[in-house]
Amino acid sequence: MEISERAAQLTPSLTLSIDSKAKAMKAEGIDVCGFGAGEPDFDTPEHIKTAAIEALQAGFTKYTPSSGIPELRQAISEKLQADNQVTYRASQIVVSNGAKHACYNAILATCQAGDEVVIPAPYWVSYPDMVRLAGAEPVIVPTSERNAWKMSAEDFENAMTPRTKMLILNSPCNPTGSVYTREEMQAIVDVATEEDIYILSDEIYEKLVYDDVKHVSIASLSKEAYDLTITVNGFSKSYAMTGWRLGYMAAPEAVAKAVDSIQSHTTANPSSFSQRGGLAALKGDQQPLVDMREEFDMRRNYMFDRISKIPNITAIKPQGAFYILVNISQLGLSSQNFADRLLSKANVAVIPGAAFGDDRTVRLSYTTGIDIIKKGLDRFQDFCRTL
Repeated sequence: MEISERAAQLTPSLTLSIDSKAKAMKAEGIDVCGFGAGEPDFDTPEHIKTAAIEALQAGFTKYTPSSGIPELRQAISEKLQADNQVTYRASQIVVSNGAKHACYNAILATCQAGDEVVIPAPYWVSYPDMVRLAGAEPVIVPTSERNAWKMSAEDFENAMTPRTKMLILNSPCNPTGSVYTREEMQAIVDVATEEDIYILSDEIYEKLVYDDVKHVSIASLSKEAYDLTITVNGFSKSYAMTGWRLGYMAAPEAVAKAVDSIQSHTTANPSSFSQRGGLAALKGDQQPLVDMREEFDMRRNYMFDRISKIPNITAIKPQGAFYILVNISQLGLSSQNFADRLLSKANVAVIPGAAFGDDRTVRLSYTTGIDIIKKGLDRFQDFCRTL
């Protein structure tokens, strides 16, 4: 039996495969320190869970509008105005089954065969395959540690062709932890507006920024930026709601309408009671989010300080998200070989940079307790010294 060409060209997610292998080892009783998962180790705040439970008990278990319940779309509109200084009507917002779903819908609604989509590398693992599934072609733009793993406007301009339809920008970034400044974003927007290129702005980590860094939404920069930007966000990271599968996009009216149509024929609405949980997340107490960010900040500082002292590897201190990208190129191993040997010999799980388009690196997540981080970094350091 043959499968479709579009399915055959996809590559399995290395992030999920490493995580699955680590979990299998743990199930066998092996003491594994897992730095692979991009998932907060915190529980969803109680008031959010309560809202979903009450929705279930009240029988709120039926279909909702495909784009989401009106009160959640309105709450997202108010959130975007208050937090991001962008004005979207509720009709411009589509609630989806996670931010990943929102990204894919946005690409499907705007890109087709023959189009090119510019993606800075290192990138989140799913972007290129989403583009391929839409029939378009990903154009990967390598970045360097010297520039904190960020793409410049000049890099963007050099990658453009007459076929360029979209740029995908993720700030704060998975896997690098980099955050683009207002000036860096404005320079990129200036290039995009010259050729009317869409910008898919994935802002899922917006609440997880550290020190004096400020998150800036691209759509807030100017009317020109607003007209070209598709803003994607969600609840998974900020509110520890990964399993709830709830995300959203805000876009120009025509794009939002197209995405609503696509979603109505594919998944239809997100889970009804998850949407009630999302509404409680936006409207309720934000202190759990603050507490989680402070804990991540402490772990970030500890992990970076430890890693920066290990010979023959380098890293840039992340400004956002919950990852540190480590450059292992001086150790003479591919990222996959390094990750496989680290897991089998030291029982430490990391994600090879090949998954993110940069084979010089591995990604470590600090979404685990400080005791595990300390033990895992002891093993990581010892392993690196053997190479």
